[in-house]
Amino acid sequence: MNQLYRTWLTIDCDDIRHVPINQGHPTRSNSKTEGRKEQLSQQFRSGMLGFDKWMDAHQSPITLFVIADMFESKIFSEWIDSIITKFGNRITVGCHGLTHRSWSAWPEDTSGFSTALAQASEIIQQNVGDNWRPWFRAPGGYIAPWMAKVIAETGFTVDTSINPSWLVKKKSGKGNNWNKVRQSIEESGVIEREWLNKWSLPVNGPALSMFPLSVISKLAWRKIPQILSVKEALESPENPSFNITTVYWHILDHSRKNGNWRPPISRHILSLDN
Repeated sequence: MNQLYRTWLTIDCDDIRHVPINQGHPTRSNSKTEGRKEQLSQQFRSGMLGFDKWMDAHQSPITLFVIADMFESKIFSEWIDSIITKFGNRITVGCHGLTHRSWSAWPEDTSGFSTALAQASEIIQQNVGDNWRPWFRAPGGYIAPWMAKVIAETGFTVDTSINPSWLVKKKSGKGNNWNKVRQSIEESGVIEREWLNKWSLPVNGPALSMFPLSVISKLAWRKIPQILSVKEALESPENPSFNITTVYWHILDHSRKNGNWRPPISRHILSLDN
């Protein structure tokens, strides 16, 4: 089978209240509350504007991974409606959880995880309609082998949670490693789309702004393959004939540099006629 090499652009829609220091982690979180779900931070609002401006500057497709509780914000819900209306099939939406709970950092809870996934899927589908895709990214990249079966049974066809770096191996759960997670996902029948690494180091998300990982990230992103076309992005993440390089960042990143931050992607790649 011929392999098609492409890059999948993905963005997580976490607000500041979702980061593990604020919620969802048994030892890292400094608060037992989840914050006011109906309110967006000023940084996130700025990020939404920056994202819109960046999308206007190219024609490439994006998959947003959304935390379902974000739809308790009227402003967020209206923003999602507006970008789907404006950008159409350039926007696909996957699931980033019901909340931002770091599931693999807690004791195994298949029942709780299953309930949360089902509720999250229903909420997101109701809000994004045909732009929904059964693709999952574990909050914070916290994914353990026991989660794979639940992901499959809830109807997801793609998981993109593995950050295969030794620096974050503990996110695979106590006594586990990334190979065990890979095996469990493969056995479940779900396709895994791991995140890009360089020299076994993270180059996505927070790494984009953390020196010296930020320097390594730019080196890695300069060599990414051609970006998926709009048509390819609708289905190809779940197509094994595509060899996909997965990169991601956050909506919050677009609030940097006074709303002018851009992911470190070569302009000639973004300028391709998709």
